[in-house]
Amino acid sequence: MNKKKIINDPIYGFITIHHDIVFDCIELPEFQRLRRIKQLGLTHLVYPGAQHTRFQHVIGAMHLMYIAVKSLRSKDVKISEEEEIGVLLAILLHDIGHGPFSHSLEESILTDVHHEHISSVLMHQINTKMNGALDLAIEIFENKYPRKFLHQLVSSQLDMDRLDYLRRDSFYTGVSEGTVGIERIIQMLNVKDDELIVDQKGIFSVEKFLMARRFMYWQVYLHKTSIAADSMLLNILRRAKELIERGETLFASPYLHFFLANRFTNEDLQNPEILENFCNLDDSEIISAIKVWQNVEDATLSILCQKLIQRNLLKIKIAETPYSAEEIAARKQEVCTQLGIPLEEADYFIVAGKLSNNTYNTDGDTLKIGMKDGSLKELSEASEIYNLSADNKPTIKYFITSLN
Repeated sequence: MNKKKIINDPIYGFITIHHDIVFDCIELPEFQRLRRIKQLGLTHLVYPGAQHTRFQHVIGAMHLMYIAVKSLRSKDVKISEEEEIGVLLAILLHDIGHGPFSHSLEESILTDVHHEHISSVLMHQINTKMNGALDLAIEIFENKYPRKFLHQLVSSQLDMDRLDYLRRDSFYTGVSEGTVGIERIIQMLNVKDDELIVDQKGIFSVEKFLMARRFMYWQVYLHKTSIAADSMLLNILRRAKELIERGETLFASPYLHFFLANRFTNEDLQNPEILENFCNLDDSEIISAIKVWQNVEDATLSILCQKLIQRNLLKIKIAETPYSAEEIAARKQEVCTQLGIPLEEADYFIVAGKLSNNTYNTDGDTLKIGMKDGSLKELSEASEIYNLSADNKPTIKYFITSLN
């Protein structure tokens, strides 16, 4: 069978699958599930074009990784074919542990289980089936491989994951501020002492990338309407789980019911049954259940589901300072009066929280700029245009939801 396939991508054009094992991983049921998970969750309620999937994203990220490997080799960075395959598989499978609607599942159905951990567990399980073919990919993904730059290409402040999702999300939402010169940035990447750096002449492209990311967070990822919709989805699943744990009967597919009726932590994911059920969850499971839950007897669950399905979303206000306990309590009392629900259920409608947006994180894995004299400077020291200094703090905003 010919496994050197070509995928036509609307962002990059034709993407070639260069290695048989990459094709084999794409064909896995665990990977094909990503076709049924939207990249941006409920953001299509704000930007109707945001219907693209996790599958499209990881294929695009893999394509950028291949270009990055070629570019680094042209600068005499030694990368073996085995390392090339390993880093391609690492980026290809990095999102395989994502649940439906991105992070809402992590916070409502599972207990403090993050998608990165699920991805790692799934990669180990697939590796067993493939007789160790993913050994190097897992080492790179988990940052256990000595050549650190390979992991940085997968996960860092300037990785192929971020480069693809910024370009892709900008394209599908129509938010042009997210458009960045990906090709230029990749050509400016280099390696010194097995760490990823950016050549000095690429500093302006990196600065534009960081600012584009900042704009995309405020305009797309932290858009107030998206935050309201995500809060509703999270509370719908939380309420459904609470009702089922009380012994009430709710419609749900076997896979969704499995998670609503049980609480699982990181350690539980070693159980093959749990992983199998997880790999059968996708967006359609959640939406189908919510459509049916519009008509359940529980008023709180019913109202939330009706509002989400009909896009009659909770209103949301943004402020520079936290909302007071008195204002939150007043809003909860108002909801109880309007809907005739007990005070303890008002938490499902009145959600207060904060939004954080940081242009550049100077803690941990920072970006290094390779200066023309051969020295290295941390980005915040080399940049002359934007405030990327060490005292740069995240921009914090506060929000609260209400019925009207």
